[in-house]
This record gives sequence, C-alpha cells and structure tokens, in this order.
Amino acid sequence: MKALMSVGALIGVIGLLVLIGMILGVVPSNTVKLVEGYMPMQMLSELAIFVAGFTGISYLMSSMGMPLPRFWQGVLFWVFIWMYLKYRVYPPIPFSVRAMYGTVTFVAVFMWVSANEEDWKKFKQPIINVLDANTGFHKALRTLYLILLPILIGGFSFLSMKPSTEEPIELRTVHPAPPASTKVHGKTYTLQTSQNPYRVNPEGKYDQEYSNKLIVEQGMGRLMAPNANPWDEKAEGYLKYVREGGEIFFQNCHFCHGDNLNGRGLHAFAFNPIPANFTDPGTIAQLQETFIFWRVAKGGIGLPNEGFPWASVMPPWEQHLTTDEIWKVILFEYWHTGYYPRTWD
Repeated sequence: MKALMSVGALIGVIGLLVLIGMILGVVPSNTVKLVEGYMPMQMLSELAIFVAGFTGISYLMSSMGMPLPRFWQGVLFWVFIWMYLKYRVYPPIPFSVRAMYGTVTFVAVFMWVSANEEDWKKFKQPIINVLDANTGFHKALRTLYLILLPILIGGFSFLSMKPSTEEPIELRTVHPAPPASTKVHGKTYTLQTSQNPYRVNPEGKYDQEYSNKLIVEQGMGRLMAPNANPWDEKAEGYLKYVREGGEIFFQNCHFCHGDNLNGRGLHAFAFNPIPANFTDPGTIAQLQETFIFWRVAKGGIGLPNEGFPWASVMPPWEQHLTTDEIWKVILFEYWHTGYYPRTWD
C-alpha cells in the first residue's frame, strides 16, 4: 500500500512542478499538447492522475506524522483546479468559463468535505477555532481578519464602482476590422482577394457566375435562391460541399450556434456574450466570406483589442479543422440562412 501511495505521491509532485513551471513561464503551456478531439477526456484523465497524486502525498504526510488538515486540503485543491484551468489549458479559455468550472469544483469540494460527519467536522474546525478565538493566536488571527476583510472588500468595491471620466483607450466595435491577410495552416490568405473555393457549379468547377445567377437582392442582405436539396445523396458540386459543411457544423458548431444557426445552442447561455445569431441580417449577411473565414480560423482569442468586450469564447478552429473544412462550414452557414456574403465589389 505504501509503495503504491509513494508512486502516486511522486506523480503528484512531478505534476505540481510542471504546473508551477507553467505558472512561472518556465514550461510552455503547450509542452504536453491537448490532443485534438480528445481534449475533454485528456483533461479529465490528467485531473484524475493529479487526484491520485494528491492522495499519495496526503497519505505519506499522514504516515510521517504531518497530516495536512482537511480544511487546507479542500482549499488547496480548489486553488489547484483554478491554476490548472488558467495556466495548463491552451489555447486559454475566458474568465467566464473558468468561473463556471471553478464554481462546479467548489461544489464538488464541498460535497467531498461534507460527505460524512467526521470529515465535515475536520473541515470546519479551523473556521470555528478562529471564530471562537479561545487562544491568543486565534484571537489575533480573528482581529486581523476583521480588519483586513472589510478593507479588501471595500477597496475592491470602490475600485470596481469608481466612475472614470477618461475616454476609452481603444475604440470598440462588434465587427472589428480584419487584417489585410491571415495565415492558416501555413498558407497566407489575402482577405480582399481570397475566395471560397467551393462555390462551384454542378460540374465541380469554381464558377462565380453560377452563384451570381442565384442571388436575389432583398432588404438588408442579398439572398440566395434555393435551387435543390443538398441532403440529397445525389447532389453534386456546390450542393455536395454544402452538405459536407453541414455535417461538420453539426459535429462541432451547433452546440453553441444552434440547429437553426440562431445562436440558441445547447451551451449558448453559459456564455456572455451568447454565440452569434447567423439568421440575424446584421451578422454574416453584412460580412465578406473571407471575414468569416478569418473569424472562424482564429476564434475569440484572435480578435484585435477593439473587438472587446464582445470577445467570444469561440475556439480557434484552425486547430481542429482543415482549411477546406472551414470553407465548407462557411458555405453551409450561408446556404442555411439563405444569405449571400457581401463582396468587395
């Protein structure tokens, strides 16, 4: 048993050293890569290994007569999860998502420390000791808390609510200006001249005239008249690529953007702001197709500063999809909403 716990403790120490290295910037966050398509399972596996390691460390410290109090076990584990999410996960996830996971972890730690009467008593004992202040040390600690906590909370509230007369440092816009070019999978795309290679005719050849014949001018955006059903297995050319883009969309994107592309997906309301509503004539109908290509490829973290505070949690899909898959998804989004992208003409 002791040998098994020693191995667990060794793994836990190594994991902690690696994480501390990432916090200090000595070890890059992507040293141990999160594998595409298996990221959630890999994170859960890593956390399970860490839990085993912490169990080993706790066991060895207890066997050496230096048990770590249950209160500090719970606090340190929660802090560890917060540090893991901030410094281990790459590309970085937004604060709102970390806060959500941190809350779930807090509930899990609370359930752990209150699983039975004995554990709960151990966990709350340090808090009760400070509140009762039966010793000089605890009395001093309680006095310190009574002084520091109002100062910290008051200071934080003051700084948060303090009005400022200064102008915003940077202009903000929902649709920030795209760069002149973007590099995806090693190839540079000039956004003003690049085209979606899958707008092809039934023979499978790129044909802008074929697309132009289907465009209908209407109101806020240009629409594309439906000409056939892409879900027909016999559909070829443009419609075949629409179908393939739709399959990719429903495998990756509909969780947030919704089955009807209206931004009402299963996970949509866990985010602030919620995902874009593509059926709104103010979104993709007003944008060039290459703008969408840039946004999908680079995700929320690829936005320039003026894009905040509307920065989305959308990941940089270039890390998960090929260039062709991104173009096909965009093709599907325009087909499904009926809009036709704006052009530079």
